[in-house]
Amino acid sequence: MYRERASRLTGAVVWTNTPSRDGQGRVLPDGCMDLLWHEGRLLVAGPDTRAHLTGGEPSAWAGIRFPPGTAPALLGVPAHELRDRRVALADLWPAADVRRLTARVDAAADPAHGLEGLALRRAADTAPPDPLLSRLAAALAAGRPVATTADELGLTARQLHRRSLAAFGYGPKTLARILRMRRALDLARAGVPFAETAARAGYADQPHLARDVRDLTGLPLGRLLGRG
Repeated sequence: MYRERASRLTGAVVWTNTPSRDGQGRVLPDGCMDLLWHEGRLLVAGPDTRAHLTGGEPSAWAGIRFPPGTAPALLGVPAHELRDRRVALADLWPAADVRRLTARVDAAADPAHGLEGLALRRAADTAPPDPLLSRLAAALAAGRPVATTADELGLTARQLHRRSLAAFGYGPKTLARILRMRRALDLARAGVPFAETAARAGYADQPHLARDVRDLTGLPLGRLLGRG
């Protein structure tokens, strides 16, 4: 069963997941990065460009999902280096530090609470992310055109692309595409008809929505939502 709650770290989400069957699942791209705990190991989930398929025997997972653009400052690693990857935290930080942090998470009342504490301590010791990045993510999440957003932020196209790679793991057009899909899925799950969903989310038409969802998630829209 999957559960989530708002974190004490601004904008972040704490979650737990214990699959009831074979552990198979589909994690959709969302522009975010996660710090994970799994069976006594700490890992980092980089930004996805396509759905990430999980599998294996059922086992408990916990994570803290950072808002788009914020994780690289906490981890000290540009997001594009982790794109479409799951890596051990020990590959990014000194092994001795990771062993100490893992022991602290394992000793917590639950791993999710331990992860949240780790993230809060890290954030307190790290310079905050550039506020321009949150403005960029918010503008694209609201459906603002990339070129217009660049002008409003006072950035050239090249500057915007370079900063997006480091913060989000991919260029602003890819981020905008992923966030548009998330808007569409929220609308469709709320019962909005697909044609209206496409128009409200910023697609040219319903076939455009269908193609984008299949490309990013690997499933047709109806099947993804459990309607066929």
